[in-house]
Amino acid sequence: MKQVAIAILLVVSLMLNGCGGSSAQVQAASGAIWQAQLNGGSGSVSGLSFITTFTLNSDYTMNFSNFQFLNQGTCFPVEGEDPTGALTNVQVTQNTGAVIANFSFTVQGGGNTLVLTGTLTGTETGTEVGTTNTGTFTSAVATGTWTVSGSTCNLTAAETSFTMTLCTSSTVCPAS
Repeated sequence: MKQVAIAILLVVSLMLNGCGGSSAQVQAASGAIWQAQLNGGSGSVSGLSFITTFTLNSDYTMNFSNFQFLNQGTCFPVEGEDPTGALTNVQVTQNTGAVIANFSFTVQGGGNTLVLTGTLTGTETGTEVGTTNTGTFTSAVATGTWTVSGSTCNLTAAETSFTMTLCTSSTVCPAS
């Protein structure tokens, strides 16, 4: 009888664990681009800006379909950059659609590495599919700091903040 009671408790425990809160998967709207403006820097790394398009994988790593500096210099080539990125600690408030996450973004090219780290905040609309919320960003902004290092460019003491804005058909990117 004791073994049956323990077995029933284990089954109920496993069932309750499977009924927990829902997870979220948030994507950029179709055709949306991100525009980044990097403030500060000096010499060949002052005033960098770029546009990019990516989707988020289920683990919140970024899958890039486009990346382009708007003002190439001696630090990065016109073509051939290799961007990577991810969101971590993604939190979605189900009743408001508010999203907050840690943001990391790296671009390598021409022997140099650009790293952006900060926080992403935004809003999403979505639908519940099973226990997963599949949302689409309606707005999002990443802010934080950036660094550059490498063979031809190194950043020394300078103010290095950035703003990266999601631009959709309903939101226009700021002029670069």
